Amino acid sequence: MKITVIGSISTDIIVEASVAPMVGETVRGDKLSFSYGGKGANQAIAVSRLGVETEMIGSVGQDDFGSRLVRNLDENSINTKCIKIVERHSGTAIIQLIKGDNSIIYIPGANEELTIDDIENVRDDLESSSFVIIQNEVNEGVVKRTIDICDELNVPTLYNPAPARQISEKYIDKVSYLTPNETEFKVLFPNQSVEAVLYRYPLKLIVTLGEKGALFYDGAEIKLIAAYKVENVVDTTGAGDCFNGAFAVARMKGLEVEQAIKFANLAASISIQKLGAQAGSPTLNEIKEHIQYEKEWDFE
Repeated sequence: MKITVIGSISTDIIVEASVAPMVGETVRGDKLSFSYGGKGANQAIAVSRLGVETEMIGSVGQDDFGSRLVRNLDENSINTKCIKIVERHSGTAIIQLIKGDNSIIYIPGANEELTIDDIENVRDDLESSSFVIIQNEVNEGVVKRTIDICDELNVPTLYNPAPARQISEKYIDKVSYLTPNETEFKVLFPNQSVEAVLYRYPLKLIVTLGEKGALFYDGAEIKLIAAYKVENVVDTTGAGDCFNGAFAVARMKGLEVEQAIKFANLAASISIQKLGAQAGSPTLNEIKEHIQYEKEWDFE
């Protein structure tokens, strides 16, 4: 059983400070650090750490950053044979971290070089997958073609529409799971209430609410699956990616949607207790050893 992730592979440049600057203001920072990121790579790491065979499809630059990014995935037991190397700088994210909360400027770079033709060329890899995850840090055409091919092949897909952009309902209908946060939901479904849209997409639409948890409609009622309380939040960067990767693993392993959300919530709560979008993603053993772990989640 394999999960394939199609998406961005980037370097995160993290600036930590006690206060955020106002427009035109300069403030003193506390720390500068570099880590591996990109929503696609983050989700692939989250999947691989949970002991599932993982393949990454994306694009990096022919630069030192690109070499390091691919090596990092290799070291995390991720199949990188379908990663494209191009003559453009690798993707970068500038992350401003203020008291555990983040704001991000994302520079796509080489991630924009992944094309529809590249997706056609990996059709066999998609067909051999038990699950495919994709997000919006690649070109819109790549997202749509991935969804179309997976629909044709009857391969389950999780579409994490981040960063937010609109997509037609015909593509939403084709994906297995759609996981926007509150901001992304408003872009996808302008001037519509969360409750009304949830009723249209039972067991498909999962609206993540950060520290509040996640909402979904189980066919009978709308349920809020509460997040696990964390006393010491270090870095929320990548928490959503960890959630998506863990949810896909849980569903692939047979957990029902509600239990998969709970499992993903716990994984995300563990992830925000470390610095870095990928460093915090827990292993399956770390989750099983957590006091909140539920025995009914047991899978290898």
